[in-house]
Amino acid sequence: MKDLGKINSTQVYGLWKNLTVSLLAVIATIVFSKLLPYYLSPVTALLVASGLYVYIYNERLNSIKSCIVPGVAILNSIVVYAFFTIILNLMHVWGLFQMPKEFVFFTDPFIPSLILNPISWIVLTITFFERRHMKACRDCRSLRSFGGQRGAGGVLNSEAHIQMKNFIIMSGVLSLAVWAYYQFFYIDVNVNARDSYIFTWLTVIGIILDWLYFSWRYYNLYLDLKENDELITPSELRDMTAKTYLRFYVVSGNYLYLTNEAYDPNSSREKVVDTPFFTKQSMNGIYGEDVKRLIERMTGVEGGELKFFYGRKSTDDDKHSLLRYFYFLDGDISDYPELATKGEWIPFDKVKYLYSNMPNKMAELAVYDITRLATIILTEKIFNEEGYRKNGIKSYSPTFNLPDVRKSNIDFQDDKWIQISLFNSDTPLFKFKKWLRAQTQKSRKKIG
Repeated sequence: MKDLGKINSTQVYGLWKNLTVSLLAVIATIVFSKLLPYYLSPVTALLVASGLYVYIYNERLNSIKSCIVPGVAILNSIVVYAFFTIILNLMHVWGLFQMPKEFVFFTDPFIPSLILNPISWIVLTITFFERRHMKACRDCRSLRSFGGQRGAGGVLNSEAHIQMKNFIIMSGVLSLAVWAYYQFFYIDVNVNARDSYIFTWLTVIGIILDWLYFSWRYYNLYLDLKENDELITPSELRDMTAKTYLRFYVVSGNYLYLTNEAYDPNSSREKVVDTPFFTKQSMNGIYGEDVKRLIERMTGVEGGELKFFYGRKSTDDDKHSLLRYFYFLDGDISDYPELATKGEWIPFDKVKYLYSNMPNKMAELAVYDITRLATIILTEKIFNEEGYRKNGIKSYSPTFNLPDVRKSNIDFQDDKWIQISLFNSDTPLFKFKKWLRAQTQKSRKKIG
């Protein structure tokens, strides 16, 4: 199953390209503010942000997925800078308070870096800690459930985190440097060559050096992945035959049949806890009868109840899919002391403890699957389809077991309950946000 852990070479290129476009947007914001009349600075920033938004939107539509969160964070930084600058200047014009001329774009000199750098640091820091609530991240986590979808060892995800941390440090250091110079060395007479270097070109040079570092980093990352056979090219993807990967969770009562000697293609660890029933079929799709015959042969037990869990297609192409199934066995585990595939019966309470406290001991796909299962079942128990609690007790914390899964009629393929778990009556200003979403959807329908 090593194919599941490989990363598309186009995704590595996408990391570098997204970084390059985002950093170019920041440089353009600074340079155009220097070259054009100062009063056009916020307008220029909004135009640059518009171009970056179009690029990021097209990337989201692209079938080759790379993390866009760093780009979104920089986009937000530029937009907040533009509006913050406008608000400051309006307050200055209205006489609410007086500001130094370096912050007023109607006077000379206006110094954008005094505002842009600290605003960027604030926005980047907030985005870094709140990124899991972003729609882009939620969609990404859903796609990762294919397996290896984000590359060997989650490399794309970790690289996006490194980019964000690097941007935060860089904007913080540049903010300190620019403000320290402004407070202790800048003389409010005229902007000399040294002032221009510190206020404008220091930030530009810092960004260029950052870009050179990441260019070197991703070139070496590409070479390392290629050397370790963890890279797959678009041409190889096109030449590959259709494959359907099947994962089975065999259940008896409240016990799950697992092995602690599984190989995880997304991890460097040799052995993890996972289902031992994992197979690949060289075909695009498979009939239910064939699926049942497969699991009966792998378990050596006939007559169990096969129940579809959920499935995902690879975002790299439409030829690869990963399907999950439950195979419920009647009776007690004493009726099945040994199955045809090596493993052992583990109480589901122990599985939940392992999942909650030592998820690194489990295969990444198993963690994704249990997360989806628990999220959907518990959300359906707590909330109705409108997102409101079924009872008014906020402290109500239900549990579930495997017999509940067998009896459930929930469609686990549907993301409805996932969305409700992220946006429900426990969300601050839920009713207002729900109304706002409804109005937005109506507007989009009218435009469409």
